Amino acid sequence: MRRVRVWDPLIRLFHWSLVIAFAANALFTDPESAIHVWIGYIAVGLIGIRLLWGLVGTRYARFSSFPPSLSGAMHQVSDIATGRRQAHLGHTPLGALMIYNLLLTILAIGASGYMMTTNTFWGVKWVEELHEVLVTWAEVSIVVHIGAVLWESHRTGVNLPRAMISGDKIVPDTLTTQE
Repeated sequence: MRRVRVWDPLIRLFHWSLVIAFAANALFTDPESAIHVWIGYIAVGLIGIRLLWGLVGTRYARFSSFPPSLSGAMHQVSDIATGRRQAHLGHTPLGALMIYNLLLTILAIGASGYMMTTNTFWGVKWVEELHEVLVTWAEVSIVVHIGAVLWESHRTGVNLPRAMISGDKIVPDTLTTQE
């Protein structure tokens, strides 16, 4: 087994803070309440910090370490289909696509939520419907994300949830690794 420091404290704090903020707004707050709005602002602020950290942060936090790649994603799908196992030290290609999806979706939720608080868009049905569709898309994406993390953890033998808590990926020596 090989231990590799992958996720820095800011990435882990961002990840779990966004989990809490999204869950709080999706499951526990009244959508008409001020706390719902403030938690939305916090979620957008967290993503703003993450975007900045994606440009100047540590190696695996940088967006340059996991560019969106359709060919990389197809290669990972091929690995899954054929039973080939590789450990990716940072995000996998499919994981990268999910990260970009979630960041953009939650930003769009924040934008549509903000729009609903303005005089221009107050009570405008399509803005409310867009907000709800985006929340549903995020919820589906999160369920897929969790399922994929559990699947890849089982398939590769790399405990991905533990890595997002400790910061370290523990990679079996039998696996080839990709940056």
